[in-house]
Amino acid sequence: MTLETLPILSLNDDETRFAQGIGESFERFGFAMVCDHGLDSAMVARAWALTRTFFALPEDTKRQYHRPDMAGARGYTPFGREVAKGANRGDLKEFWHIGRDLPAGHPLLSGSMPANIWPDHPDGFADTFRAMFAELDRTGRIILSRIAIYLGLPAAWFDPVVDFGNSVLRLLHYPPLTSDPHGAVRAAAHGDINLITLLLGAEESGLELLDRNGRWLPVSPPDGALVINVGDMLERLTNHVLPSTIHRVRNPAENAAQRSRYSMPFFLHPRSDYTIATLPQCIGPDRPNRYPHPIMADDFLQQRLRDIGLKN
Repeated sequence: MTLETLPILSLNDDETRFAQGIGESFERFGFAMVCDHGLDSAMVARAWALTRTFFALPEDTKRQYHRPDMAGARGYTPFGREVAKGANRGDLKEFWHIGRDLPAGHPLLSGSMPANIWPDHPDGFADTFRAMFAELDRTGRIILSRIAIYLGLPAAWFDPVVDFGNSVLRLLHYPPLTSDPHGAVRAAAHGDINLITLLLGAEESGLELLDRNGRWLPVSPPDGALVINVGDMLERLTNHVLPSTIHRVRNPAENAAQRSRYSMPFFLHPRSDYTIATLPQCIGPDRPNRYPHPIMADDFLQQRLRDIGLKN
């Protein structure tokens, strides 16, 4: 059966049924929509409220948490700083990054996995987003286990790959468009770097994926559902069996342009020292290995950070 529209999947389904559904959706679109994911609704509501409160702070206050030497890995990144690969204008957004808390002296605590930065205000910011990170990390592992089943791997295959992984929770704010953006867009067409992305906040119109037929398709999940997409690392690992799809956030029209847009993507990464090597079962006579030379996950990440202007 050929999928014509992006399906809505339930994580309450039997794991084999869900694995088949998300695998087919990923192969066709590189995206899936997932409800019944188990994230605590009260915690999510607190996270949204804190996100809005933080981005409403004065610019000078927010910039106290900008660390240019971290290449956007933690803390605040100002408006217009990130540039999609191949684009010539910065995206119309500002964001905050939260990473994994590692114990002092951990071998992965380094330039690519620095300690978190936490703002003084609003109250409860650190506690709420530590909890959000943990819950999205847990949910992402469940999704990866279903992907493993679809690929014919043991359900726990990804566990050691993502243990202490360099995952990032991003709080995104697209401010109102108060003047002519001169060709800039909220998020220019791009692919994600990581294994999979779990996105909250796509109910607000604007997110679109580039279909295999060259059409831009809107991604409109039910309230509270997760949008999940394949990143470049999983595309490389699976030799494009599961493709990383180009997507964008277009500028809204009329009244919607005067409103802020918020979203909350969780970029699930492997360990920094994991070597990405093509899965043997994704290689065959009709699918030669596109990536005969493996690459370490952190090397892949650092190159992409340079591509998008966050690192020199």
